[in-house]
Amino acid sequence: MTSANGVCPRVIRTLIADDQEAVRRSVRRILDAQPDIEVVGEAADGQAALELAAELRPDVALVDIRMPRLDGLEVTRRLSGSVRVVVLTTFDLDEYVYPALRYGASGFLLKRSGPSLLAEAVRAAADGESLISPSVTVRLLRHVTAPRRPARPARPAPAVPLTERETEIAGQVAAGRTNADIAAELFISPGTVKTHVASIQRKLGVANRVGIAVHAWEMGYAIPQ
Repeated sequence: MTSANGVCPRVIRTLIADDQEAVRRSVRRILDAQPDIEVVGEAADGQAALELAAELRPDVALVDIRMPRLDGLEVTRRLSGSVRVVVLTTFDLDEYVYPALRYGASGFLLKRSGPSLLAEAVRAAADGESLISPSVTVRLLRHVTAPRRPARPARPAPAVPLTERETEIAGQVAAGRTNADIAAELFISPGTVKTHVASIQRKLGVANRVGIAVHAWEMGYAIPQ
């Protein structure tokens, strides 16, 4: 299929790994409704997920945490570097969130996050970005920025200061808001938000939205909840 200008639009090839058939069916239904996402396979356990990933070479894998044979954390670790992984789970426990991010997950979503956030997480992962459920982001940041003894030295200001607009967007990111949410709030396009987020990451020297959010919380311009 080609667009009006003759260019084939990108289709994000996606693998779903979850031991519950009803969940796989629901996620597939959501993703198949997106014009730029194609579900190329389903796995009911972690070992099958690895085998299918090797065979099908998807762009993104949606991986549950609790699965037979091999859990989602180990699947994430083994796929890191070859397939973008978004962890999709019922549980937002610390023992799942932190290892998943350390193992290279490109996103961490709760199954109750909703269709729009699920599709956006797949797109973000395919673009090399990260998207984490807002509730998880806020709790994660409160843990990261909690007072410690001895106190940490103050975070240095970036070599190239953030613009007023970038500071505003960083504060919104720290509140766990998606690009679409920020765009609606600031009356700009999601594409413009994405460009600002990329610029903020470069200036701060961080890899993803969590890094932006940590900076915003520590510098005191996170949007209050």
